[in-house]
Amino acid sequence: MAVRSWERALRLGLCALGLALSVYALHVETSRERDPDYRAMCDLSPSISCSKVFTSRWGRGFGLVEDILGKHSIFNQPNSLFGIVFYTLQTLLGFTPSTLAAITLLGTSMVSIAGSLYLAYILFFVLHDFCLVCVTTYLLNGALLLLNCKRLVCLSPSGQRSAKPKRQ
Repeated sequence: MAVRSWERALRLGLCALGLALSVYALHVETSRERDPDYRAMCDLSPSISCSKVFTSRWGRGFGLVEDILGKHSIFNQPNSLFGIVFYTLQTLLGFTPSTLAAITLLGTSMVSIAGSLYLAYILFFVLHDFCLVCVTTYLLNGALLLLNCKRLVCLSPSGQRSAKPKRQ
């Protein structure tokens, strides 16, 4: 089955926005590390601050890697780098019309949703903050999950339309 044009356009739009937000988040984090007085465009108030979130312990390795593998582990990277890898993978595999690619897309989307739910909990109940960039990426991840579910269903034998029998 070929990838439908509306699916390509939607995936490309979602992933482009996700990539842009991830690159922006990385910019904010690195700028804030170099200059503690740096004020990001997404810092609207003390309780609506993306730089507060990005520079928190949960902004690197999801707040888990440092405790498990150490602060200097190669896996203890800014969450935005994981986002860049995720959205790039979603883009590239999204244009591959195979069942294996669809399964991989769905699997990585499920992992991103688990991460989004975890980070949303941290955002609201631990940091008591609202991050526009974070919440937008959570919504993008949800939209990609739905798109990837639809794609896998369409690729399955029961999801494909059967050809009409020819009249004799």
